[in-house]
Amino acid sequence: MPESPLIFDRALIRRRRRRADALGAATFLLDRAAADLGDRLAAVLRRFDIAVDLGTPGTAVREVLPRLGSIGTIVAVDADDAVPEAASANQKIVVADEEALPFGDGALDLVVSALALQFVNDLPGTLIQIRRALKPDGLFVAALIGGETLTELRQAFAAAESEIEGGASPRVAPFADVRELGALLQRAGFALPVTDVDRVCVRYDSAFALMHDLRRMAATNALIERRRAPLRRATLIRMAEIYRQRFADPDGRLRATFDIVWLSGWAPHPSQQQPLRPGSAKARLADALGTHEMSAGDKARR
Repeated sequence: MPESPLIFDRALIRRRRRRADALGAATFLLDRAAADLGDRLAAVLRRFDIAVDLGTPGTAVREVLPRLGSIGTIVAVDADDAVPEAASANQKIVVADEEALPFGDGALDLVVSALALQFVNDLPGTLIQIRRALKPDGLFVAALIGGETLTELRQAFAAAESEIEGGASPRVAPFADVRELGALLQRAGFALPVTDVDRVCVRYDSAFALMHDLRRMAATNALIERRRAPLRRATLIRMAEIYRQRFADPDGRLRATFDIVWLSGWAPHPSQQQPLRPGSAKARLADALGTHEMSAGDKARR
């Protein structure tokens, strides 16, 4: 099997997370995702004895899960050996990469992740590993950045670089949309897959204020194919001008879009709801609609 292409410099991402912590991390998106995760799990009326928090930066998810009362042991998996220690006896820390899970088949009841999986190089392979690590009827719920996230910044940078430097370079990571991610869940073998999007519009005084927040989110450019030369001052200034021209609200503040894409799916189990077999219906759709049924081979009369 061919290896997955390397898109992200994951060692650089870990260094930037440490830098963000030192600067004072901007966690408003992560806090929103953690709270939403808690609400979603609260609607699931069952207990999860072993839950894994996969790659989530910080402790937001580990603080939410114990409040549910339905979670037993919480295992936080993080590739950074500088991750904060566990806060209680029923929490454990495992240093491991999200792309190489250290769990046997059928070992876990629940796997969650918040704003981390958008930076794995082999998302299809990671999803397959998660499904295999879940017990039958185990649950996976994750939030990741996707869709139209930072579309304004991408457009402004592309226009500025084309104008000043004669061509654009990759500066914002590619993001999968909700349909692509739903297809990946099915491909990984999850039952009852569901995807939805939480679109967040954040407003800033300037493009530079947005870029400062991205630095404090550890979300600046970590693409393997990123340009290594320093960004030219003229290009940066022109990007900010274009951003303001195209994406300013009437009060002068600038819009920045963040799409949080939610994924959920279950490890298959015979007790789960199954689709009906073709031809097994006991009533005709035509009768329910009060219409005349026409065979696919019949021609409509003029």
